[in-house]
Amino acid sequence: MASGGPVLVPVAVGLVALVAGVLLWQRDGAKHEVSAAPTPPDRQVRPLRSWVIPVGVVLVGVVTWAAVTWLQGSVPTVGDQVERAKVRIESIRAALTIGAAVTAAFALLLAFRRQQLAERTQQATEYDAGEKRVTELYVKAADQLGSDKAPVRLAGLYALERLAQDNPIHRQSIVEVICAYLRMPYTPPDDLPIPTPTTPPPAGDPDPTAPTAITGDSDKPAVELREERQVRLAAQRILARHLRPTTPEGDPHPLYWGPKVTLDLTEAVLIDLDLNRCYLHNTTFTKTHFTGDTRFALATFDGDAEFAGARFSGDAWFLGARFSGDATFSGVTFSGHAMFDMVTFDGAAGFHTATFNGYAQFIDAAFNGRAEFDTATFNGYAGFDRATFDGLAVFDRATFDGYAGFVRMTFSGPAWFHTATFSGDAGFGEATFSGFAGFGEATFRGDAWFAEATFSGDASFVGAAFSGDAKFDRATFSGTASFDGTTLGGVRYDGPGPTAK
Repeated sequence: MASGGPVLVPVAVGLVALVAGVLLWQRDGAKHEVSAAPTPPDRQVRPLRSWVIPVGVVLVGVVTWAAVTWLQGSVPTVGDQVERAKVRIESIRAALTIGAAVTAAFALLLAFRRQQLAERTQQATEYDAGEKRVTELYVKAADQLGSDKAPVRLAGLYALERLAQDNPIHRQSIVEVICAYLRMPYTPPDDLPIPTPTTPPPAGDPDPTAPTAITGDSDKPAVELREERQVRLAAQRILARHLRPTTPEGDPHPLYWGPKVTLDLTEAVLIDLDLNRCYLHNTTFTKTHFTGDTRFALATFDGDAEFAGARFSGDAWFLGARFSGDATFSGVTFSGHAMFDMVTFDGAAGFHTATFNGYAQFIDAAFNGRAEFDTATFNGYAGFDRATFDGLAVFDRATFDGYAGFVRMTFSGPAWFHTATFSGDAGFGEATFSGFAGFGEATFRGDAWFAEATFSGDASFVGAAFSGDAKFDRATFSGTASFDGTTLGGVRYDGPGPTAK
């Protein structure tokens, strides 16, 4: 048994190394978001209990005594007395070695704790210094945004962009500052020409009563508006640059700031906004004024999208956009063309009292939730060809001054066109109405085509007025079709209606 001591020593050392390795692995295993800024301390280190060291000393003594007792009891009783004495001495040495190893392990753990405290203190110091530096840069950039000089304001914007890029934890705050800047009152210059200063009179003009020449100061407001336009365009480009999750080639974008960045641009004035392919989370554009052309093509609106009361002075492009939550366009005004081709609304789509002064195109659009266009006004062409409405579709009291195209549309739920007014031609050819189709008291001043339309549910044209031709050729009515009180060509009609054709 004399060899038992040398065997126990490496075992004890191995256990100590294993414990230290596990502690180091747990400490370094935490994942942090990649950032150039110092990270906050990982966790709070609790104070060492006052009884830990006395208990550790007692534990070392107990282990040493137990090792001595066990090894002394293992000494063989046979053999020469001198040999037995040597074995006892060796066993005592082995026991003391074990006690020393336990003491070293305890000391190692205490040293590890001291190192951990020192590193945490250093980390906290660096973090505080980093936060102080970030705050100073943040305040300085914010002060630059308040400058009356456009180049200084531009420098402030780019300083904020760099600060957000290096400090992910501050990105939302910086985005809010940029959005707040864009919400500040602003009147676009409308591309008015800058006034040309009048040529000053020649030197020595003998007429002292001659009018004073106009100086260059007269165009200062126009110049300032144009300078501010450039600053706002830069702010918009900064937001767009960091809201695109992928590059045009489809690769992850290195400048993307993450999917949880929210925009609040309520009552902002936005100029030629380009958010194509951007990922927008819970975005608010309530009463926003969009000047120039606005682009949201292939954009993803995660969460709710608020456009209530917004004004689009130019064309609005939403081609291929996707709205995963509710989309509110109540009271919105489109002065130019509104392009919603191939757009997808997964939630409710509300266009209450919306005004479309140009083309309104919802061709191949998909409305997976409720779609409400009640009291909407379409002053130009309205195209809904091949669009699909899976939920309730409401066009009550809607006004169509131009051509209204609903060709080959699919209404899976109820479709309401009660008291709608079609001043131009209306095309519902090959449309499919799987639910109730309500055209009660609707007014068709132009021609109305329902040729080859399919009405799987009940259809009501009660009180509808057709001033032009009403084409129901090869239309199919599987449910009840009501045409009581319908006016065809100025003549009231109460018979079975066009289903007889």
